[in-house]
Amino acid sequence: MTDARPLPWVAASAAAYGVMHHLGVLMSWVGGVGVTRWADWADLLTPYAVLLPAGVAMWRNASGPRWWAAYAVGAVTYVEGHGIHLAANSIANTAPGDAAHLWDEVVGHYIWYAGAALVAACLVRVLAEHAPRRSAPTYALAVLVGVTHATNSLEGGTPVLGLLVALAFVVTAARSRALWLVLLAYALALVMLAGYGVWQGGFPQPSELGWY
Repeated sequence: MTDARPLPWVAASAAAYGVMHHLGVLMSWVGGVGVTRWADWADLLTPYAVLLPAGVAMWRNASGPRWWAAYAVGAVTYVEGHGIHLAANSIANTAPGDAAHLWDEVVGHYIWYAGAALVAACLVRVLAEHAPRRSAPTYALAVLVGVTHATNSLEGGTPVLGLLVALAFVVTAARSRALWLVLLAYALALVMLAGYGVWQGGFPQPSELGWY
């Protein structure tokens, strides 16, 4: 039987995704310790905060072997990409260079966000079987996920990947009334990314524009 209680765990994973992926901004005021930043140390918790609730949601949903295989690949990819990014980004803060930039801004981000997209696809499957009720907290989570996907793509330098993933989720969600939450989140991300690209005539990182 399918367990009817995966939604709180989907919500927990979504909330962690929104918060933990913005740690650099949220904790910028905290400062550093030695040659590192406190945000880097807190970022060590990101894979646990995002992936563990997602795994529990799939267990509660009694997901099949194929979806568990997809989750396993997505989770490993997410952890690898996040680890590459965290290490290279922390090093770049004190010893910037071409190698640190490559592993942080290019390799790390693409691997990390590809893993995030695959894990998200597994959670979309859960939501297809357990449509959440419409409520203010649910809408807020959808907005948080959509904004986070957009900011990941822009500041992470992966706008094309971000646009393709958002478009794929929008097309998928538009086919099912149960996936209204997914449609809201990724339609918002798609509009933000496309609008930013038109406004700026490209996709410069917000930090390059001095926004933070």
